[in-house]
Order: sequence, then C-alpha cells, then structure tokens
Amino acid sequence: MTGGPGAVLVMGEALIDLVPSPRDLGTLHAQPGGAPANVAAGLAGLGTAGWFAGTLGGDGFARAIEQRLVSAGAELGLCGRSELPTALAVADPGPDGTGYHFHLHDTATFRIAERAADAGKFGAVYVGGLAAVVSPAAEAVAATARAAAERSVLVVDPNVREDRTLDAESGTRRLRELCAAAGIVKASDEDVLRLWPGADPEETCGRLARDGRLVLLTRGARGATAYTRAGEPVTVPAVPVEVVNTIGAGDAFMAAVLNWLSREGAFARAADLAPGEVASMLGFASRVAASVVGQEGTLPVLAAAP
Repeated sequence: MTGGPGAVLVMGEALIDLVPSPRDLGTLHAQPGGAPANVAAGLAGLGTAGWFAGTLGGDGFARAIEQRLVSAGAELGLCGRSELPTALAVADPGPDGTGYHFHLHDTATFRIAERAADAGKFGAVYVGGLAAVVSPAAEAVAATARAAAERSVLVVDPNVREDRTLDAESGTRRLRELCAAAGIVKASDEDVLRLWPGADPEETCGRLARDGRLVLLTRGARGATAYTRAGEPVTVPAVPVEVVNTIGAGDAFMAAVLNWLSREGAFARAADLAPGEVASMLGFASRVAASVVGQEGTLPVLAAAP
C-alpha cells in the first residue's frame, strides 16, 4: 500500500556531500546528503513512513545513498532510477555556517518524475531544496506541490542555496511560490532574508502564518520559533550541545516536526495548534536537531516522540 494519512511523501534530491575531514581539511569524505533524502531517512528513523520520491543514479555514490535510505527504513517504491551519475555538493564549512559548490549538470539527481497523482495518498507532501529550483526537477516539484496543496498538506523547506550554478532570480521566484502554496513552512532566518530581503524575518513569518500556515523559523544556536494562524509566537531555546557538525541539523529538525505531527494526527490542523502543543513539538524537534549537531553524520539518534 502506498502512503496513508500518517505517511509523508518526500520529493527532491539525493546527492553526495563532499565534506572536509575535521582532522585533515585536505581530505574530503563522501557523505550521502540532499535535504529531502535526509528528511526521508530521518522520518523513517523516527518511526514515520517516509516515501522518498527522488531519482537515484547508476554509480557507486547512488548505491551508497540507497543503502543509507534502506538502512534507515525509508520507502523507495516511488523512487526513480537512471544510469546518469549522482550530483555532488562540495561543502565549505565556515564560522557562519556551511556553504556549498555544486556539480549538477547531466545528473540523475534532477531527473525527477512528477507525483501529482500520488499527492492525495499521503498525510503530507514535503518539497524544497535544490530540486525545487533546478530543472527539470523544478517543474515536477511545482506540479506535485500544486496537487499537494489541494489534496494533502504541502510542506516547504526552501533551504536556499547560493552558487554560480544556480539562477538566483528564478530560484527565488519558485521558492516564494511554493511557500505561498504551503500549509507548513520551515525556514532558517537566512532563508527568510534571502527570499524576502529588506523585511524583518519575524514579521515575514507572522504574515505567512496569519494567512493560514504553520511557520517554523530556525536560528541555529538561538533556538526556534513557531507562528500559527491566530496564536502568539512560541519560542524554544536550542539544546546545549558541543558542536561537531551542522550539516543536516535543519533536516533533522524538519523530520522531527513531521514525525510529531504524524503521531498526533495533526497535519491538517498544523496552523491551529495550541501553544502547549507547539512547545512540545518544537522541544522535540530541537532535541532531535541537537542529536545531529553533536555527532558526525546527518541521521538523528533519538527515538520517536513519546
């Protein structure tokens, strides 16, 4: 059986992050990544059915990605296959976060089929990341997102990236359109500033929420805030942790939020959660994100929410 009211369709890229070794910056480690693939694996690890609707290539990198998804328990029944190679993201960690340089041309990663016909079979449909802005995947993501907004709950994490290989103007337009259609938006403060420059991120999130969305604003070490349709913003502090790695922390936070909403049967009423529910959800998501920050790798090590 495909999907179900508690399941999440996760659409987007699975790629390889080339990450400098903390012990030898001249050595790059190949690490399965891509925000959607991280979310699908994180969901499965937390006990929620996450169906990954991306495309895997025909090289050794793709086999490593598949092994990671399967080991986590992600469902691959809607995952495409191609003989093209896997996209690469060269990570560039710095004091203000991790930047990336991308190698995306002619890869399997963005040959993604639209899943509009499947959108209504799931409690929520997650989109975002590079696949939302890189063609031909972007057109498939947009078509699936439109269907999800009508038949399910559309979840968007814009996960804005800047690189010479990306068209900033069209990417901004596509991501803002997805956020406008969404029922749930999760974004970092940097994402919000890049998409709505010149506006205060908190005011932007409040405006989006008042239009009938649950909006989640993450600020790294400064914690996270949730905005609902009518309630006051709810903020929780970041969980103190010795930082080992920041890659994948936002994806773990997103997976935890979706896991919590799934367990509570709350996808459809996410914009109207009570303050106590919001605090519980954010607290759990913050703990899951901290479990990633405190280790090497991107998969949460916490159990599902009680």
